[in-house]
Amino acid sequence: MGIKGKLEVEVDIKCHGDIFHELFSSKPHHVSNITPSKIHGCDVHHGEFGKPGSIIFWNYTLDGKKCVAKELVEAIDEKNKLVRFKIIEGDLLNEFNSFTIIVQVIPKDQITAVMWAIEFEKKHDEGHYPTRVMDFCVEVTRDIEAHHLKA
Repeated sequence: MGIKGKLEVEVDIKCHGDIFHELFSSKPHHVSNITPSKIHGCDVHHGEFGKPGSIIFWNYTLDGKKCVAKELVEAIDEKNKLVRFKIIEGDLLNEFNSFTIIVQVIPKDQITAVMWAIEFEKKHDEGHYPTRVMDFCVEVTRDIEAHHLKA
C-alpha cells in the first residue's frame, strides 16, 4: 500500500459562486472554452453532463505534457455546491492507485471561496505528492474568475 493523503486549498473569487458550481456540475465541457491552454476538451463517455454516475473524458495539459483523464462523477450536491470526480483511467493513475478531485463553492460574508480537495493514494512512497495538480486547479479557478469578471 502506498501513502494515502488529502490536499485542500481554498481560493477566494470575486465572481458569483453559482456560475462556478454550474460549470463543474452540469457544463464542464464549457471549461475548455474558458481556459483552452490548460483544458482542451471534455466529453461524456457514459451518461450525461450533470448526472452522478456519468463518465467524463478530459484532455488537458499539465506541466507542458498533454494528458487525459476519464472520471466518474461520484456526486453532485446542489445544496452544498459540491462535485466529486473519481479518476478511473488516465495519466494520473500512472503515479497514484486512487485519485479523487472534489470542488466545492463556499459562500462567505462578502466573498465566495472555491475549495479544491484531492484525495489520493500514491503507488510508491518516494513518488511526488499531487501539488502540481492542485496548482493546476488554482490556475483554472483564476482563469474562470477572470473570464466571468470581464464578461
